[in-house]
Parts: sequence; C-alpha cells; structure tokens
Amino acid sequence: MEQIGLYKIAYKGLKVGSYDFDFKVDNALFEAFEAEDIKGGNCNVQVKLTRTEAMLELNISINGEVICECDRCLEDCPIAIDYNDNLLVKFSDETDYYDGEVMWISPAEDIVDLTQYIYESIVLSLPYSRVHQDGECNPEMLASFSEITEEELQALEAKAQEADVVGLDDNSLSILQALKQQAEAEEKTK
Repeated sequence: MEQIGLYKIAYKGLKVGSYDFDFKVDNALFEAFEAEDIKGGNCNVQVKLTRTEAMLELNISINGEVICECDRCLEDCPIAIDYNDNLLVKFSDETDYYDGEVMWISPAEDIVDLTQYIYESIVLSLPYSRVHQDGECNPEMLASFSEITEEELQALEAKAQEADVVGLDDNSLSILQALKQQAEAEEKTK
C-alpha cells in the first residue's frame, strides 16, 4: 500500500511541547484501501500534536470533500467532510491495540502512522444518506423512477389480496412488499 508512509509523524526527536502537521488526502488513499463507497476526494488534515513525557495528544481535523454515489440518482455526488477529534497515543509493549480514542505503540517506535486513522475517520464522517442537494440530481435518472401514490399502493395491495386467493407467487409478493416499503420511506422523507 503506497499510501502508508505519507501520514506518518516522526515524534522521537520532538521535545515536550506542541507541533503542527498538515497532510493532503487525495484519490490515492481511497484507492489504496480499495474503498467501495468513496470514489475519490480531496481533504486537508491538520494535526496538532502535543508531546508529553508519557504520551502524545493529537487533535486531528479533516476538512474537504469526497465523491460518493448518490443514493437517489446514482451519479457522482460530492460529500463534505468536517471531522475533528482527539487521539491519545500511549506507549506500551502491548501494541496493535486501538479503541478509537487511544492508540498504543511500542516505546521502541519512533513514528506514529495515522494512515488507517485518517481513512477510518473520513469513512465514519460520511452521512448515512448520501444524496445531492435538492435539484442537483440527474433529472433523467429521477424520471426513470416512477413514484407510486398512496392510492395506487392501496389498489395494488387490494389486488394482491385478491390474487393471493388465486395463488400469487412469492416473487410478485416480494415486489409488492418492496414497493410498499419504498412508498413508506418516501413518505417519511417528505
């Protein structure tokens, strides 16, 4: 993975005090992790490192945007990233442990590698629903989806109940259930 090494901080030579580091994240990071949800992006990472005798305290801010597939129209959609959190780096012979707030590294190490942390922070910053702003979706794609009204749904359900008596197959029932769930989900978002 080529990206490992780009987001490392050599802290061994640093005296007790505060230091600032800046990193750029681009498409290469997401390609290196073979991210399925993120097609690319550009982010700036600012790290304020406070070195003490016992540990490192890092305040990490990530700002920029990534490109994901829009859940509504399936086109590329820019998603803003605005992440800010703290990470403690402690020293122990029991390494390779990370709980999201504390990273343990060996006292023999002279660098802290933030590659995985930066990637995971960006992924966790993504909203659950990734959609364009209103009016920015591809209108042709949206037109290809037919919306079903509540009345049409009730008529389909009535037909399904009638057809159930005559033996509606499982495939048709699952299609109707999916349509009903889609209509209910759209009602909630209105």
